[in-house]
Amino acid sequence: MPDSLIYCYLKRSSCIQAETGSRNDYVHRGILSCRDNITGGDLYDHIETSLRNKLNNILHSVNDMTGTDMIELYERHVRHYGSSCRLLGDACDYLNRHWVRRNYDNARTHIYEINELAQRIWRETLLKPLFPYIKEKCLNFIKKYRVDKSSIDIEVIRKIIGLYLDENFQKKRNELIGEDLRSKPVTDIYTEYFEIEFLQDVEDFYRQQNVRTLTPESISEYLSEISEYYDFEITFAKSFLPKSKSTLDALIKKLEEIYLPEYNLSIIMDKMKTIVSNENTQDLRHLYESIGRIPKISKAVAKLIENHVYENCIGDIAIKDSETFVDAIIDIQKKFLEIFYIEPKFKCALDEAFHKLINHNAITLQTGTTSKSAELLARYCDQFLKKRHKTGVEEKFNQILTIFKYIDDKDVFEKFYGKMLVKRLIHELSVSHDDEKSMLMKLKDICGLQYTSKCEQILQDIDVSKTLSDDYRKDIADFSVKVLSSNSWPFSLLPNIILSTELKATFDSFQDFYINRHHGRKLIWIYEHSEGELQLQTDFTEKKYKLQVSTYQMIVLALFNEKVHWTVEKIQEKTQIQFEFLVQVLCSLLKSKILFSKEINDIKMNHIIEFNNEFKSENFRINLNEPLKSNKQKDLQHLNQSIDEDRKFVIQAAIIRIMKQTQRLKYSLLVQQVIEQLNSRFTIKVPLVKKCIDLLIDRDYLEREFDERDILRYLS
Repeated sequence: MPDSLIYCYLKRSSCIQAETGSRNDYVHRGILSCRDNITGGDLYDHIETSLRNKLNNILHSVNDMTGTDMIELYERHVRHYGSSCRLLGDACDYLNRHWVRRNYDNARTHIYEINELAQRIWRETLLKPLFPYIKEKCLNFIKKYRVDKSSIDIEVIRKIIGLYLDENFQKKRNELIGEDLRSKPVTDIYTEYFEIEFLQDVEDFYRQQNVRTLTPESISEYLSEISEYYDFEITFAKSFLPKSKSTLDALIKKLEEIYLPEYNLSIIMDKMKTIVSNENTQDLRHLYESIGRIPKISKAVAKLIENHVYENCIGDIAIKDSETFVDAIIDIQKKFLEIFYIEPKFKCALDEAFHKLINHNAITLQTGTTSKSAELLARYCDQFLKKRHKTGVEEKFNQILTIFKYIDDKDVFEKFYGKMLVKRLIHELSVSHDDEKSMLMKLKDICGLQYTSKCEQILQDIDVSKTLSDDYRKDIADFSVKVLSSNSWPFSLLPNIILSTELKATFDSFQDFYINRHHGRKLIWIYEHSEGELQLQTDFTEKKYKLQVSTYQMIVLALFNEKVHWTVEKIQEKTQIQFEFLVQVLCSLLKSKILFSKEINDIKMNHIIEFNNEFKSENFRINLNEPLKSNKQKDLQHLNQSIDEDRKFVIQAAIIRIMKQTQRLKYSLLVQQVIEQLNSRFTIKVPLVKKCIDLLIDRDYLEREFDERDILRYLS
């Protein structure tokens, strides 16, 4: 039967399938009983014969070729043949389901479905004779290039290696091995048929190279010589080796076995230790080109640099003063970057050393927490932003942010920085509003919008308040107010106090002005952070004084317009100021000698406070305003508690986010993913993550699988 009859059958089959959209038995039966009178056996035999003839022709054409043309043609046929077999099998679907199945059921086991038949013919005719030859050709090309640098087609070699990684190709090769009655199939064709021989060729070639004997005096020459071999072989291997395999690592290890045995490595590292210890930049630069090409030595030298910087500088960072602490780190960074920043690997070593210095130094060891460094850096920023600087602001910001990047507990820095920002803005201690904004922008670039959102809202409130105060002063009175969002400013409300008549009228006036502009809003006055200016004149002197005082000081002094002496108990009754803060107010006024009392050191409720009619001062304007001091230890304790609570919320949010996405996850993997997500924000302890997972299980956000207790499931 001519090949045209096979073509006729296949064409009619595909046309009818396209028209009907189905594989109806009657349609296919009609094809087999067409005028050409094709029978199933004849069709099967002629398909088999045609395929064998086609592949034999390809084999002859491949055998007549040499070099890369043969490999390229072989690779192209391997790629295309598989898809062609599937198409042929689909077209012969009726033949497979009837004639082939009937013969197979009658114990004719040498009959196969058309797709499998085509694959078997390919394995027998093309794969079996050419597979070893093609592999040998590839390895020979690689060896030839290594010897004489002759031109080769890297892309073709990469494609052939890609075949060894293909699962379908590996399956076909194992089937062929099974037919040859081998003891067991190959689990990894790439490793057994390419990698092992490739690495052996590498070892054979480089052991034959004539390399000088290493001595302490010839280290530079030896490194220069072997670094050329490293550079050539690694660059060449990267051009065709698959990234999914570890062949490149094995190759580097093989070179290390040849050129860096224990004795050689010991001689080289002794020299490197001396250079690093002496901080000899010139010698290090001289050896850099050779060292950089040899991974094992460059990593070891980087570790030497890291340990040298940390061990020699840890004693320099032992002062709790924030300015000295930060300046010491800046000086250390400048010094060692100039000495050791020769290549990126050394920069990574310096980064690791600086990270350890900042988070694990004498201060953090003494306090028992790495968060102390974050606190000191925040205090340094606070001091810097309170001072006026003509130049160097941008440079100083960059130095601060360089240190900030190494801080582990960035959430602690955020808390302290935010708290100090509030104090600077409330008491108008910040020198430049633009500098405050610039610093926040730089922090946002590093940590993202969420990190600085509260601080940005605080600055925005100050801008809005300035406009509001200007409008109020323009229309009504000389009065400045800061209207703050209650959810952004960390103020705890104190009990109300009783204002003097003059103050109450002014406060009520602004409140009416604000409510008329913003209906539905409520103002809550924070008197403990307010201040003003008071004019003082006694009956015994004509000189007038202007006193800058807090609101608390103002209402206490206003009482002495009524009479010149009060008991402490009566003052508290008239003002309703908490006794703890009233004592601070009275002490500041007694210290300035505006008020007088026989008992100054330990103020009691029955003590009498008098106005000092003989008060005199050389200054016309006197600043008496002092922020009310709360218990610093309690404040710090409360801040640390809030940090711990915030961390729990952040961890729980990360757990929910991960579980929503995965729905079902192993317990250990969940812990690992949470740590990976939040590690850039603060140092996470595994027990805390586990505690948060248990809390979410108790609150029915998660549950353990009944039959697999280490699997967690998200409850929507």
